[in-house]
Amino acid sequence: MAEKQATDDAPIFNLQRIYVKDISFENPNSPEVFAEANKQPKVKMSMDLSHRKVNDEHWEVCIKINAETRVQESDKLVFEIEVEQAGVFFFHKIPEEHVPLLLNVDCPTIIFPYTRQIISQLSVDGGFMPFTLEPVNFNALYQAKLQEAKEKESATVQ
Repeated sequence: MAEKQATDDAPIFNLQRIYVKDISFENPNSPEVFAEANKQPKVKMSMDLSHRKVNDEHWEVCIKINAETRVQESDKLVFEIEVEQAGVFFFHKIPEEHVPLLLNVDCPTIIFPYTRQIISQLSVDGGFMPFTLEPVNFNALYQAKLQEAKEKESATVQ
């Protein structure tokens, strides 16, 4: 009985499922762009992170990445990829002060390799070289976001 109670009181964090919420690959200027795409393209990327509470013990965390590549000289679109990858995570008796770090660092760190692989495979399936995203330090991004919020707060107080 005491073992069960100790287990019930123990914090638990785990991944329940990873899935694609939205995916898009556009290659509107093919096949002509293949001749121009051999040169180093201009790349414009954006990443957005969001999360929402599904119920008392489950959170959904989403990474949305948009990558657009264009021919340097003509600015012609080579391809555009948009992926929204999500995961559902189980939070049981996680102390409230740890939840933001899990949602903004640990969860996206778990999801990101799957998103990275999908983007690479989409570019290959579109007839191009693999488009490989650099690893992302979600902890550094989160710390920068906290610092920015702290600076904004101190600026409004002054």
